[in-house]
Amino acid sequence: MKENKLAELSMYFSVQIINLVKDLKAKHETVISNQIGRSGTSIGANIYEANYAQGKKDFVSKLEIALKEASETGYWLELLHRTNYIDDASYQTLNDQCTSIRVMLVASCKTAKNNMNKD
Repeated sequence: MKENKLAELSMYFSVQIINLVKDLKAKHETVISNQIGRSGTSIGANIYEANYAQGKKDFVSKLEIALKEASETGYWLELLHRTNYIDDASYQTLNDQCTSIRVMLVASCKTAKNNMNKD
């Protein structure tokens, strides 16, 4: 159940990131928009890929990659905010979503690792 919620949140977040990238490109910002587009959508892709992992180690690995991508996305969001490409409200909304995903990923990784150690 938790993975489904995580997958849903990551899909919603990916849509928000794609919309952000469209806005950034309309402002002729391409460097950061390309970076955040890749990292922000990679989170969900790795979460979805984890559902078809080849074993528990692969499952954890995919979730850890998603966590790294979420961390990178948080960096790009802060940089966009500090350089005034996104306003306070947009930054807060996107950053809160990204943080929620990171928290869920950390919990999922811990649970999966604990379950691996029990086997």
